[in-house]
Amino acid sequence: MYVLRILIAKPLPLNEGILAPVTIELPECLLNPVFDEDPAKSPAVVGGNIEVSQRLVDTLLKPFEIAACSQGTMNNVLFGNENFGYYETIGGGTGAGSDFDGCDAVHQHMTNTRATDPEIFEHRYPVWLNKYAVRPNSGGAGTFKGGNGIIREMTFLEPVSLSVLTQHRKFGPYGLKGGAPGKPGEQWVIRKNGQREKLNAVDGRELEKGDKFLIETPGGGGFSESK
Repeated sequence: MYVLRILIAKPLPLNEGILAPVTIELPECLLNPVFDEDPAKSPAVVGGNIEVSQRLVDTLLKPFEIAACSQGTMNNVLFGNENFGYYETIGGGTGAGSDFDGCDAVHQHMTNTRATDPEIFEHRYPVWLNKYAVRPNSGGAGTFKGGNGIIREMTFLEPVSLSVLTQHRKFGPYGLKGGAPGKPGEQWVIRKNGQREKLNAVDGRELEKGDKFLIETPGGGGFSESK
């Protein structure tokens, strides 16, 4: 429905009637799995409203070539211990189009979250926010450039368990019409002795007081069609 509203490009109110003339045909796949009749034997959905929805939107938009791929993930970061739990999503770059550059350091498509203010973040949780900035030159090159991602670094003031659920860590968001892809995201744990441990797209670590977490989110793809 979201993709259809983009393609219609008119200010239509959100309603189920938009899907009335649409028939969805899917083979057995990630989006149409076979579940056991007993719900207890069926797997739980993980990341459906965050990671899967992001990638699905990019996949459905690609054939129409109206915009390059945005960061394609919500960069889910979770940490906590027996006293608290915290969960945030982090923005990145959006894809460029035939007459516009991508936006820097924002969420896009399927998301309704916003960043916690640094002052509130540090006041309520045992963490220092060392850096929160635009990731320079991470958007894909082109006649119209992809948006840049985000750099976010924090130091923990007590032991925590850290988990990340992210995408576009191996391949960058695609460009269109010859535009370059955006840079893939990266993330590390930096131990208090300076040792760096690169994290996978889906990963986790046990952190001690003084350890840091650094994340660099993906940039959007570029668009190279001539003006």
